[in-house]
Amino acid sequence: MTVPVRRPGRFALVGGVLLSLGLAGIAAAWVAGPSLGGGGPVEIGMRYSAFTRVEVTMQAGIATTFVLHNGDPIDHEWLVGDAVFHERHRGGTDVIHGSSPTEVSVPAGQTVTTTVTFRDPGEYPFICHLPGHEAYGMVGVVRVVARD
Repeated sequence: MTVPVRRPGRFALVGGVLLSLGLAGIAAAWVAGPSLGGGGPVEIGMRYSAFTRVEVTMQAGIATTFVLHNGDPIDHEWLVGDAVFHERHRGGTDVIHGSSPTEVSVPAGQTVTTTVTFRDPGEYPFICHLPGHEAYGMVGVVRVVARD
């Protein structure tokens, strides 16, 4: 007696395609972040002395909340500003930041939230300036575009 071979039905195929599209959409939303005009907080992880997200786009004049997760067993910082700002911090001696929303210390295993509003369009790098971290690649950029 021959046993018929069952092939997956159309429902299984359609379900697999829909699941794949849904997962791709979730991944794209996580990578792309909020839409211009404020779509929610921007989450940036710090793991293995690297930022898990290295590009963020936001509109000028719109407050954006950044949720910074440090998953490493060492401290990090998230400093965002122009070239002059970063030159000052490369040689700086500040061990702890926190008095400015663009200068944030994130202790090992902690999560810190800050809200930033950029007035002028441009590119603003964010960097961890703790010794060796920038050279290791802890660098990203906030792109600020003009409001419509």
